[in-house]
Amino acid sequence: MSCNANCCLRTAVAKLEARQTKSLRNRKSDRGELRQLEIIDNIEAWRERYSAWQRDGGDGGAGESADVSRSYPFVQNKRAPFAPARRALPMLNLALISSAGAYIDGTAAFDLSATDGDFTFREIPSQIEAEDLRFAARGYDPAAVESDSNSLLPLARLLEFESNGIIGQLNPVFWSCCGFIPNATRLVEEMVPRLVERVKRSEVQAALLIPASRLCHQSVSLIARALEFADIPTMTLAVDKDVVASVRPPRAALYAGKLGSVAGLPNWPEHQRRVLDEALRLIEPMDQPGIQNLGVALESQVEVARGER
Repeated sequence: MSCNANCCLRTAVAKLEARQTKSLRNRKSDRGELRQLEIIDNIEAWRERYSAWQRDGGDGGAGESADVSRSYPFVQNKRAPFAPARRALPMLNLALISSAGAYIDGTAAFDLSATDGDFTFREIPSQIEAEDLRFAARGYDPAAVESDSNSLLPLARLLEFESNGIIGQLNPVFWSCCGFIPNATRLVEEMVPRLVERVKRSEVQAALLIPASRLCHQSVSLIARALEFADIPTMTLAVDKDVVASVRPPRAALYAGKLGSVAGLPNWPEHQRRVLDEALRLIEPMDQPGIQNLGVALESQVEVARGER
């Protein structure tokens, strides 16, 4: 091989190594300010907007079921990260992340009085009995979840999916937080890196995220963005189009559901199955970020009209 050929080969190898190094550096999803900036575009500008909102009076009303006011400065992202699914739905280990504030009876509840939000999360066995769970509800009416926990925390439905082969398995533990977190920067800086690390340790191949309130839509969308930066495909259930369109989770399944029962109406298992099945089946075919509309709401309205529900 000639000297010129050797030089060209060395140059090509060096360029390839440089690209690989840059790619690896950019994929370190749970480290450093760069990744936080990508989870929230122009994070310093958002801090200023949030501080101004606090000076003007902050949260939106009396009572724990009151959500943030319409003047709240929801995060505005221009683009979303995206991690393609590498396994078919019947072969993957699915993580469940709920923002409904679930905790085990007899353990410490989430702090509903914290102005900025509670930045802790719980790791709870997926096989837990529903009667052993309690919900620290903030920003949503807990009537539905107290009547049927599957309306926000669909453990029974997902375990059915595991038994029926729709999913490979539901991860043995799920993650719970109180998603009423007004301070999005603290969420990204304090809780999200720890949560992503725990999810990664479980070697899941996808994650389903379910909000409870309007503000929860922002919190779970930011968590979803961080997970996809960590190469974990996600699906975010949503019933508030404006919030997910602004925050931009990588994948969102939107339907005309209700806050407080985003995983399906309480005590209507078939409705819950339809919502979850349609949303989960979108994970693999989606090849770019976006919001997909579910058809389940229309089907359910027809059933009600026919007197079948």
